[in-house]
Amino acid sequence: MQSETNQTSLAVNELVQLYERGEIDSFELGQRILHASIPSDGAVMIDRDRQRRCGFPEVVYGSGKSVDAIQTAVTRLLDGPTDSNGNREVLVTRVIPEQVRSLSELFPWHRWNHRAGTFRVGRNSTPIAPDAIEGTSSAGRVAVVSAGTTDEGIALEAIETLAWMGVPSKLVQDVGVAGPYRLLAQVPELQSMAAIVCVAGMEGALPSVLGGYVSCPVIAVPTSVGYGANFAGLSALLSMLNACASNIAVVNIDSGFKGAYMAGLIASRTAGRNQ
Repeated sequence: MQSETNQTSLAVNELVQLYERGEIDSFELGQRILHASIPSDGAVMIDRDRQRRCGFPEVVYGSGKSVDAIQTAVTRLLDGPTDSNGNREVLVTRVIPEQVRSLSELFPWHRWNHRAGTFRVGRNSTPIAPDAIEGTSSAGRVAVVSAGTTDEGIALEAIETLAWMGVPSKLVQDVGVAGPYRLLAQVPELQSMAAIVCVAGMEGALPSVLGGYVSCPVIAVPTSVGYGANFAGLSALLSMLNACASNIAVVNIDSGFKGAYMAGLIASRTAGRNQ
């Protein structure tokens, strides 16, 4: 059976022939090629060009999706372009065990991190990267720093995202402001990072403290960890938005993926300049 890529190529070739015979004009040719290059079954429309435009392919957000919809998206992405090393891996975020039971049978070559809620899929010929890729060079490394062990799920979502991006990372946990000396012990290594993802709940003070010790961007991720007045992460979000340190940027509540993606883009460009 022909792959979707081959079918798309055939459709485009037929359109070009129509144009050459004068049966359609240049505007219609462009419109129909665009339509043919973005296959859709009425529910799932994969952005196959995102890797070329943005450096990394589309990621599947699993929450609320049916297994069939996730399967369709993953299958089409696996059939898409490879990275610079010839690998192809798909990241699905916010999956739950009920989804994974079916997905693991459909995609035997996978890695599921139940704490992170991530499901990474590769082809049989492509090894899936471990959760934390080792890196010795300071260029292109990212640290994921969490305030407490209750923030671990969001921190691990960030770690798995960085691994999918091929960005070397280091996980530093339980260094919140209740015991500042714990953070100080990590500062020398943190100062060598290209970017830092800082995950914290409660009052969300850790990014502001950390930002005063390092020269790299700090991507702050507020979590919904905390008692009632935390308002499910809203107080941490507002604290981080009002941080005094100038090198802090903030993403949405519990958004480990987004924080890691931003840090990964920074690290990737930093590594590219230093090669």
